[in-house]
Amino acid sequence: MTSLHESFRGAAGNRLAADVFGDAGRPVLLLHGGGQTRHAWRRTAVEIARAGMTGYAVDQRGHGDSEWVADGAYRFKDFADDITAVAAELTRRHGEPPVAIGASLGGIASLLAAGEAKDTIFAALVLVDITPRVDLAGVAKVQGFMRAHAREGFGSIEEAADAVAAYLPHRPRPRSQEGLKKNLRLHPDGRWRWHWDPKFLEGNRRIGPGSAEVEQMLVDAARRITIPTLLVRGASSELVGEEHAKDFLNLVPHATYVDVTGARHMVAGDRNDQFANAIESFLSGLKIPA
Repeated sequence: MTSLHESFRGAAGNRLAADVFGDAGRPVLLLHGGGQTRHAWRRTAVEIARAGMTGYAVDQRGHGDSEWVADGAYRFKDFADDITAVAAELTRRHGEPPVAIGASLGGIASLLAAGEAKDTIFAALVLVDITPRVDLAGVAKVQGFMRAHAREGFGSIEEAADAVAAYLPHRPRPRSQEGLKKNLRLHPDGRWRWHWDPKFLEGNRRIGPGSAEVEQMLVDAARRITIPTLLVRGASSELVGEEHAKDFLNLVPHATYVDVTGARHMVAGDRNDQFANAIESFLSGLKIPA
């Protein structure tokens, strides 16, 4: 299935790149995790379009083909404000608010946006392997991998593939490196670097997971969620344990919870079949106008 490319504007007027799948039906906003790009959602977006909805896979600020923010504003609240702006535009276009599906960073931003909004900005919310409270050792592991080659990059795509394979030994190595190539950018010095702004992790206004202030902000946002909500956890997740999932269900008692067997933190990439089934089942059961 082919997609259309277009741009949105974030809260600061920053350009956000997006791919659109489908041309009718309920809008579904797909938001990737930190260090990823919109291409992580392609298979999911295709299934959403085939189900009669319109999938919008967006590169978040500082990622992929979206604009790097000059002042280095990459706090969770900045991402949430961007999502609020995009959701408002999708509501204007479609006459109804979108369903938000957010993985990791995308889930945090979606949760904040929904929990802090005065009005309903999403029809429903899907959080993919993220909860207000997470395993901090797991966070450190993920960010350690992201930082390892952020500055110096890689001499080739193959070298980057070796690094990913070492980090994800449970996942079969892809036959083609085209997918990985979309997550890298070739610089003038001939080095391949991840397709995100280094200030995202290292700047003065970077994301700040692990702080008590951030955790409380997410907990407060979760308590205010009233829309249909689904938590999808990788059963072998490095970040979200069963205790974190139970804690989330206490904060959002009406939420639905699905464990994906054989998946770690990057659920859709590890077990896209089970993930797609969980999403389809949730979306088809929503008691909101189509």
